[in-house]
Amino acid sequence: MSVWRLWCRAPGLRSRRAPTTCSPWGLRPARSLSQQQEEGWRTRNRTVLTYVTAAAVGMVGMSYAAVPLYRLYCQSTGLGGTAVAGHSAEQIASMKPVKDRVIRIEFNADVHASLQWNFRPQQSEIYLVPGETALAFYKAKNPTDKPVIGISTYNVIPYEAGQYFNKIQCFCFEEQRLNPHEEVDMPVFFFIDPEFAEDPRMMTVEHIMLSYTFFEAKDGDKLPLPGYKSAY
Repeated sequence: MSVWRLWCRAPGLRSRRAPTTCSPWGLRPARSLSQQQEEGWRTRNRTVLTYVTAAAVGMVGMSYAAVPLYRLYCQSTGLGGTAVAGHSAEQIASMKPVKDRVIRIEFNADVHASLQWNFRPQQSEIYLVPGETALAFYKAKNPTDKPVIGISTYNVIPYEAGQYFNKIQCFCFEEQRLNPHEEVDMPVFFFIDPEFAEDPRMMTVEHIMLSYTFFEAKDGDKLPLPGYKSAY
């Protein structure tokens, strides 16, 4: 072993053609610093790429899940001018109308430019009091020569009233297929929660607008989320 060490340390006994390292099994070419750095960079790049790919996949999954989750949250809380959905028959039957608070409900209809439908409310407005149920109708027609699938979203204006605007039956967020030249009636069964009359923010609100917008339903398209609308 001592002979091997002396032989390795002797400067004249090693080749100068390429860097080498000594071992009991003889001389081996030494790995240059640049080669080591390059391998280190490759390893780090592969690790970073793995994390980035995983994060991208996770974000895509969350984006697809966010729409239905946010929609359910809006419908349960009235956030963003979205009417609250889901009420038991017992709750509706036990409501007591607040007869001294008459509210004018106005109906509005819009169609996105991508959808060739005729869409309008069958009544421009109705009057009701908190705690009273009401039934309204919209009419949609497909004037084209091909079947078209539409889907709608809606807002309540002013948006603060959305938490008190309760829809029992509605055609929103559901695909509606209309055959060529088909025309259908779309009902909206709703009521204003009696607690509307007890909210100080609603003391000056005598007019509420229910607005629907229809879009063409296509694969890959995302339905716009309910937006915020200010009182006017």
